[in-house]
Amino acid sequence: MQLVVNTRGSLLRRRGNRFIISREGASHEFAATKIQSIVIATSVRLTSNAIELATESNVDIVFLNSRGSPTARVWQPRLGSTAAIRRKQLEVSENDFGCQVAVDWVQKKLENQVKFLDELASRRPDAQASIDQRSRTIRDGIESLDAISGTAETCRGTIMGIEGTSGRVYFDALSAMMPKEYRFSGRSRRPAVDGFNAMLNYTYGVLYSAVERACILAGLDPHIGFLHTDNYNKPSLVYDLIEPFRIIGDRVTVLFFTGRRVKADFFREVPGGVELAPDGRAAVISNLNERLDKAVRYPIQRPKKAGGKKYRRIKLRTTIQYEAHALANRLLGRDDLPKIVESEDIFAEDAP
Repeated sequence: MQLVVNTRGSLLRRRGNRFIISREGASHEFAATKIQSIVIATSVRLTSNAIELATESNVDIVFLNSRGSPTARVWQPRLGSTAAIRRKQLEVSENDFGCQVAVDWVQKKLENQVKFLDELASRRPDAQASIDQRSRTIRDGIESLDAISGTAETCRGTIMGIEGTSGRVYFDALSAMMPKEYRFSGRSRRPAVDGFNAMLNYTYGVLYSAVERACILAGLDPHIGFLHTDNYNKPSLVYDLIEPFRIIGDRVTVLFFTGRRVKADFFREVPGGVELAPDGRAAVISNLNERLDKAVRYPIQRPKKAGGKKYRRIKLRTTIQYEAHALANRLLGRDDLPKIVESEDIFAEDAP
């Protein structure tokens, strides 16, 4: 499980091989073997013994700011793999591998957007025509991506241009389906200028942390990407690999608003915009983790002589780790793991 500490003033400490969270006389115990990661989402105290147990148990401790973005991570001092993977990450910028991987991930992202809009439209007959028109624009973008080839450097601008156009259309469609008081004008980030974007930014921030962890465990360097540029201290690969998984945050956020589960005290004003208040963060993290812990069908290759595919049911959060390992294997020339782009229904669920 992912252990989220979002109660201000809590104490995280160690007792044997268990984590103890206590506050005002009440305490809860968690076996280290049952914890995948610990997310600190507010002001808490933690002991050095708790940190030691985390590193011994391969549990990372992630600190989130009020926007949900990771600000620090406590991790064991050992790398997830040899330097061979990192060297390959650098090499593929000189051939078509990086471009093709970026195209695959962005296409999957756009396919997820189209499917989500179609699901929403099926429950809103009065908005069907408007949503269909927007979906066609995104489908055109998916087809345009098929024609892209070259190195990561030469195809980056074209991919991001298509992605940007599709994204504007997609979020225009989502805004039109919000309750009138929560409609918004496009994406806004730091800070968000409206409640929808504040919540969406927070879900993306939590997903960034999960993707970065997956990269580290797979032996990938989070700062060497294919699509996003390699700037100082910018986890470019995390921004790349998160693309097909953004739909998870989209679904969680849209459901809060269209289901009218949003409360006024979920948000608070900050200079220049809006951010999630503690109650809003707690509600969103709980819902997001519930979604990430759902079992989904994940494709696994059969032996070549059998042909076809078979599937296994795993938690949605585990697919992020599988995809990072799949990328590492592909970089090393071991194309023995499936890619998430091959799955047709891994993100499917009832539309809100």
